[in-house]
Amino acid sequence: MPYKSPKLSIKERVSDLLGRMTLEEKIAQMSMLSLSKLETDENGKVTDESLKKLFKGNSVGCLESPFIGVEEIAKFSEAADKYLRENTRLGIPGIQIAECLHGQLAFGATIFPQAIAQGSTWNPELIKKMGQIIAQEATAGGVDQALSPLFDLARDPRYGRVEECFGEDPFHVAEMGKSFVIGMQGDPEVTKNHIPDNHLMCTAKHFVAYSTPIAGINLGPNEVGMRNLRDLHLYPFKKVVQDANIYSVMPSYNELNGIPLHADAYLIRDILRKEYGFNGYVFSDYGAIHMLEFFHKTSANKSETALQAITAGVDLEAPHPYAYSELKKLVEDGRLSAALIDEAVTNILTVKFKAGLFEKPYKAPEDMSKIVHTKESLEVARQIAEESITLLKNKNDLLPLNLSDYKSIAVIGPNADRVQYGDYSATKAKSSGITVLEGIKRYVGGKVIINYAEGCDITDLSTEGIAEAVDVATKSDVVVLVIGGTSMTLSGIGWGEDSSEDHPTCGEGFDRADLRPPGVQPELIEAIQKTGKPIVMVMVHGRAYNIKWESEHIPAILDAWYPGEQGGNAVANIIFGDVNPSGKLPVSYPQSVGHVPVFYNHQPSGRGFYHQPGTREAPGRDYVFSSTDALYPFGYGLSYTKFEYSDLVIAQDGISEGQSVKLSLNIKNTGKRAGKEVVQVYVNDKISSVATPVKELKAFQKVALNPSESKTIEFEIPFSELGLWDRNMEYVVEPGEFEIMVGSSSKDILLTESIFIK
Repeated sequence: MPYKSPKLSIKERVSDLLGRMTLEEKIAQMSMLSLSKLETDENGKVTDESLKKLFKGNSVGCLESPFIGVEEIAKFSEAADKYLRENTRLGIPGIQIAECLHGQLAFGATIFPQAIAQGSTWNPELIKKMGQIIAQEATAGGVDQALSPLFDLARDPRYGRVEECFGEDPFHVAEMGKSFVIGMQGDPEVTKNHIPDNHLMCTAKHFVAYSTPIAGINLGPNEVGMRNLRDLHLYPFKKVVQDANIYSVMPSYNELNGIPLHADAYLIRDILRKEYGFNGYVFSDYGAIHMLEFFHKTSANKSETALQAITAGVDLEAPHPYAYSELKKLVEDGRLSAALIDEAVTNILTVKFKAGLFEKPYKAPEDMSKIVHTKESLEVARQIAEESITLLKNKNDLLPLNLSDYKSIAVIGPNADRVQYGDYSATKAKSSGITVLEGIKRYVGGKVIINYAEGCDITDLSTEGIAEAVDVATKSDVVVLVIGGTSMTLSGIGWGEDSSEDHPTCGEGFDRADLRPPGVQPELIEAIQKTGKPIVMVMVHGRAYNIKWESEHIPAILDAWYPGEQGGNAVANIIFGDVNPSGKLPVSYPQSVGHVPVFYNHQPSGRGFYHQPGTREAPGRDYVFSSTDALYPFGYGLSYTKFEYSDLVIAQDGISEGQSVKLSLNIKNTGKRAGKEVVQVYVNDKISSVATPVKELKAFQKVALNPSESKTIEFEIPFSELGLWDRNMEYVVEPGEFEIMVGSSSKDILLTESIFIK
C-alpha cells in the first residue's frame, strides 16, 4: 500500500492513508488510550486479553505512557506497538506520550532539577544537553512525544505552577525553551522533515496566557490586552514554532477575555497556524474539552462541546474520548463538516509519518541500565543543579565554608533530609536521590561533626521540634538551615498522590495567598537566628518567597529551587566552594505578597509616580510603608568572585531594517576564584508611540572565567527585536533612540550606550 512506502512524500502517504480510512477510524485517531490499562501474567508478559480489551481491534491517535518503572514501560510499549501494527486493519501505530518536564515521569529515569531551576542556569546549551538525555531515556522505553516544555511566564508567585516555568521574561523563556525542544527533537534543519532516532516530539504548553490568572489561582480566568498578549505571552510560542519546529501544541485550561482556549479559533487557527505557520497537531490538555461544558459553562452538552473544540482547531481529545465520541453522529446529522475531521486527522498522521513511526517497530532494549540513569545523565543532573543554585546574600563572605575553620556543623530544617523534586516526578522516596544532609555528610567525610535536627515539618503547625533544633545549633559552630516547600508527585488535574505527611505547598493546583515559608518555618528560622550562630539558609522550593525578614537577619542565603536527584551533592559543592555559584534569578522576588506582581519589565508608570518610598517609621507615597521595588530583581545572583565590565562598543551608529545591533564588551574576573557570569543585555525604546517597558531582555550569555582572565563578548540583536505593536496593532520598529544596557542583573546595569533607528 502506498502509505507504507517511505519513498513517497509525507503528503502523499497521508493522502493515501486518509483515503482508505473509515469515519470511525479517523475519529479514533483523534483520541487517546492509556497503557496503564494493560495487564501482565505471572511471567511479566503483557496478556493478549488485556490488549484486546484496550484496543478492541482499533488503532488510536495517542497512548499514555503508564507511571511505572522504565523496564515495565518498555514491555507495555512493545506489546501495544506490535498489536497496533499487526491486529488493526491499517496497522497505524500510536504516538506514546509521556510527561518529561524534568525527566521522564517513570521510576528509574533520571530526575533533573525542576524547570524553574533549569531557567535559573541561564545556560541554554546545558538545557539542550538535558533534553537530549531525557529523549534518549524516554525513547528507550517506547515514548514518542513529550508533554513538555512550558512556555508560560512565571509572573505571579502565588500561582503554584511557577515551578514548572523557566521564568518571567518572554525572551529568556523562549531561549531556554527552544534549547529544551532542540535537545529533545533534534536540529531544526532536520526536524523540518523528520524526527531523528533517539529523539522525541515535543509539546509546547500552555497556549496561551495560562500562568497569570486572576488572584494567582490555577485555571482561573485571565484578562489581558492584545498588545500584552502578543508582547509577552505569545512571543515564546512564536519563537518555538518558527525557530524549533515544535511538533505539538497544547492549549491551556483557562479562559482568556471570556473565551476558553480550547474553544478559541482566533488564537489557534488564525494566530498559531496561519500567522506563525504551525504545522503540527493540537493536543488537548487533560479533560480540558470536557471543561467547556462543566467548568467554563460555554456549552450545554457533548455535541456542543465537540463542535466548539474541533471548530477552534483542537485535533485530539485527551486523556480519553468524551465530547469527540459525538463526532460521528455530528457528521451524519450534517452539523459538522467531514472536512474538519479530515483536517485534524491529517495533522495527526503527518506528525506520525514525520516521526518515522511507520518505519520503526519498537523493541525493548535488552539492557535498559546502559541507556537510562547512566553516569553521564547523573553528571548533567548535578551540573544543572550546581549552575541553578543562586547566591542571594553572602554577608562578610561567610560562604564558602572552609572545613578547617569548623569542628561541627548543624544541618537543620524540614527539607534538610528530604528529597524534593517538584511536581511531575515519579517519587519523593529518599532512596531516589541525595538530600542536603547526605550531600554534606558525603562531602565532609567524617572530618567535621554533623549534628542534625528537623526542627519542624513543612506544613505542620507544631513547634515541638524547634527546641531540639536550637540545642543542635547552639552546640555547633555553623548552621546550614534548609527550608522550603514540597509538591505532589505524579501531579495533574484530578490525579496524583503525596506520600509524605506534609500537604503539598506548590505545583499544579497548589496556589498560595501568602508567600512566607509555609507552616512554622518562620518561627524556626527566627529561633535559630537568635542563637547567634552563623547561618547559611538554603531554600528548596518552587516559587519565590517573601523572605524580607530573612534577607535582613540571615547572613548567607542560597536558592536551590527543586534541585533534582543530585541536589544534595550540588548544594554541598556550592557551600564548601568546590563550585562557584552562577545561578541568576529567572523571576523577581517580592518584598511581600502585597507587592505582587514585581516583574522587572514594567511600564514607565509601573513603579509609582511619587518615588517617595515609605517605611513603618517614616511613611511615604506610592506604597505608604514600603518601596515598590522587588526584594531581589530578575537576573540577580552573587558569586564568590567579582566581575568587571568595560569597553561597551556598538559597531554602528544606526541601523535600519534587515540589519542587527552588533555590540561587544569586555568582562574580567577580578577575584581569586574561577567563576561563571551571566552577561545580560537589555534594551529600552526611549520614546515610542505606545508605552513600552523600561527595559527588556534581548540577549544573554553565560561566560566562564579563570582568575584575572578577560574575554571579549559579542552580541547581535536582530532588528525585529526592537519593534512594538502600535496603536493600529501592527508590528513596527519605530525610528528613534534606543538605549542598550548591559549588566549583571536587570537592576545592576553597568554599561550603557545608545543607538538610533533610521
